[in-house]
Amino acid sequence: MARLSDAFIDDLLARTDIVEVVGSRVPLKRKGREYSAPCPFHDERTPSFYVSPTKQFYHCFGCGAHGTAISFLMNYDRLEFLDAVEELARRSGIEVPKETRQNNQDSDLRDQYAALEAAAKLFQRQLAESPRARDYLDGRGVDAENRARFAIGYAADGYSTLKDALGTDERRLKLLERTGMLSKNDRGHVYDKFRDRVMFPIHDRRGRVIAFGGRVLDKDASPKYLNSPETALFHKGRELYGLWQARQANQKLERLIVVEGYMDVVALFQHGVTQAVATLGTATTADHAELLFRNAPDVYFCFDGDAAGRRAGWRAVESVLPRMKDGRQAFFLFLPDGEDPDTIVHKEGAAGFDARLAQATPLSQFFFDEIGRDTNRGTLDGRARLAERARPLLAQLPDGAFADLMRQELQRQTGVDTNRPVAEPARPASRGSAPAQKRSLVRSVIALLLQQPGLGLQLEQPYRFAELRLPGLPLLLEILGVVRQRPEISTGALLEHFAEHEQAEALRKLAAQALPGEEAKWVDELHDAIAQLEEQTLRQRIDELNQKQRAQGLDETDKYEQRMLLQALVRRG
Repeated sequence: MARLSDAFIDDLLARTDIVEVVGSRVPLKRKGREYSAPCPFHDERTPSFYVSPTKQFYHCFGCGAHGTAISFLMNYDRLEFLDAVEELARRSGIEVPKETRQNNQDSDLRDQYAALEAAAKLFQRQLAESPRARDYLDGRGVDAENRARFAIGYAADGYSTLKDALGTDERRLKLLERTGMLSKNDRGHVYDKFRDRVMFPIHDRRGRVIAFGGRVLDKDASPKYLNSPETALFHKGRELYGLWQARQANQKLERLIVVEGYMDVVALFQHGVTQAVATLGTATTADHAELLFRNAPDVYFCFDGDAAGRRAGWRAVESVLPRMKDGRQAFFLFLPDGEDPDTIVHKEGAAGFDARLAQATPLSQFFFDEIGRDTNRGTLDGRARLAERARPLLAQLPDGAFADLMRQELQRQTGVDTNRPVAEPARPASRGSAPAQKRSLVRSVIALLLQQPGLGLQLEQPYRFAELRLPGLPLLLEILGVVRQRPEISTGALLEHFAEHEQAEALRKLAAQALPGEEAKWVDELHDAIAQLEEQTLRQRIDELNQKQRAQGLDETDKYEQRMLLQALVRRG
């Protein structure tokens, strides 16, 4: 991972309130000195995700996710390291050093973004030169403003147009291959992937081109739509077509409308409905659901009214249920046979489409309609089947009013008590008042330093235990060295420093544990543990001299050292 200077990271994390960063995305509840929530990185009902304002880091005892505000943004917002740093820097009102930003940029990724941007501009130029492609867009009612808004282009009908224009040397050719712009046949011949298609660039949430979708001009050609393959920049289950444009067109998104095709999104924008997005040739995923709700509180899923459309709707239900926190709403709009958002908005305009959205089916109604489709609620067997189908799905709902009301509705429809006591899951052992097993002295000292790194400043140098041969001692000395160099370092920043260390995982787990005893007594515990390490160091050296005495005898210097060590040991006793 690209790294900035330690001083900058320390300052950034010191200015960042991790509770504020996480709390703006996940509803946190105070629990003692920490905050907890259902983990945003895996589906769960009982909260096992904790955020510590004093340590400035988070940890999930269910899936093991952990880290600082930087890693949280990387994992939750799907940001690269430097993008996460820039986001926190903006929040804190500080600037990322330009020289460091430039030096740490992944040059290969930068080149991939540049190659895709160049391809997009080439396709736009080819659209300007193709009357046939322009006639197609004219016929679909896409004006110049929206062509520019979505950077729509045209891939010429040739096997090497893009290749010849942008793959002018071996390095550029390989770059186009890695970005999914070229295909290769069985004989190893490389050629343009997109040919004779209207091209829709797919933008990431920073507005960078990361992939393309291409639509045929001839309605009888196949496949109708062709998407870029997955690459280092593009993962179709995580991206939404049109989200960048929707965010640019709306100061605040109150709703998002999920449709199935690129042209549906463009047509809705063309008629003033600027909150439309589309999944990229795949069903709604958990990542899609989280991304949708992160951008708008109300999400409308708009599908065909046939069996395939209802199946797509149900897959969306399964993805959004674990994310239906209070304040969020999901609706389902199923269109008449043969219609799609493009045709509807052309016939009825924005007002007509909005009127349909106003009649959309709420998630709660669609859920019970679908899950009870082939059950007879008039019989005990039918109600039992409905209850057994619904309960595991409703168990995925986050705690809150919506979850309570959904369970009440199930009880109303079936008569089954949905509030039967459920065995409380065991609390993570590591949060107990005592460790599962006695820690070694070295591990105990490291654990204390991870709770309060500043404690290390109380230890005098040189460290008399530095020569002790014990597992973990080199890591302890390394931690003390970092604390000496950076006296104000927090737990989160310390963990960030060791993010690539082979013991990084063990350090994060230790930092997440709640130590027994009062914080005021941790200083005494630290000095007591160090005193024991120093005593072990004395005994280790005495043993070495005793072995030398038996093997070859001691000179006068060795004998003097032996006497001094034995006297020191007696004084300690």
